[in-house]
Amino acid sequence: MASSLHLSSITTVRPSAHLRSPPSISTSSSSSVKLSSSFRPPTLKLHVLRRRRRGGAVMADTAAASYANALSDVACKNDTLEATLDDVEKLSRFFSDPQMQSFFINPIIPASKKQEVARDIAASAGFQPHTTNFLFILVDMNRIGIIQDIVKEFENCHNKLTGTEVAVVSSVVKLDSQHLAQIAQVVQKLTKAKNVRLKTELDPSLIAGFTIRYGNSGSKLIDMSVKKHLDEISSQLDFSSITFA
Repeated sequence: MASSLHLSSITTVRPSAHLRSPPSISTSSSSSVKLSSSFRPPTLKLHVLRRRRRGGAVMADTAAASYANALSDVACKNDTLEATLDDVEKLSRFFSDPQMQSFFINPIIPASKKQEVARDIAASAGFQPHTTNFLFILVDMNRIGIIQDIVKEFENCHNKLTGTEVAVVSSVVKLDSQHLAQIAQVVQKLTKAKNVRLKTELDPSLIAGFTIRYGNSGSKLIDMSVKKHLDEISSQLDFSSITFA
């Protein structure tokens, strides 16, 4: 069975246990937000956990983990964990804009105006109903300021629930889907993970080639860059006897 690849600011590769064909590719991008003239907030049904509980992927020890855990519980009950992850990644992209963050944390701006913009964000992104409700809760509770932390915690919930290993691939140029699928297979073989998600980033300092970081907080590194080989060559050469004019 072919894996899926979503190309955006974060590239996700989810290989099957035995990947035999190139993954399918789809491109997603954030839509522009259009403000509506009227707004009526929906009824919020998502309840955020504030205490430790038994079971589940993550113990709710922090505010961000508590919100993320609540959202993952709803997604699991609705059997929409993967779709909710896509929604959460869209939220991360929306609120990576400093102006967007400033708007929602500004105490002078009326709550009704913030809810109106949040509604338009949800509509333009095509969020699922429970993700839309979740966004309204964050606005109501003045928690937009920790939304990136919530995104990270939700990803942790998702990864633990699905047996997914996350790897960060850095390269000088954008790698194509076939190379990413091959890298995902390597990481899957090394980690014995059920699934692999790749996050890609560009790093001109590598000169050529790529690096792969995976494991707990990126503790393991596979370095296939030209920079590494040049550094190794340089360390083996003795320039002390050379006089430069």
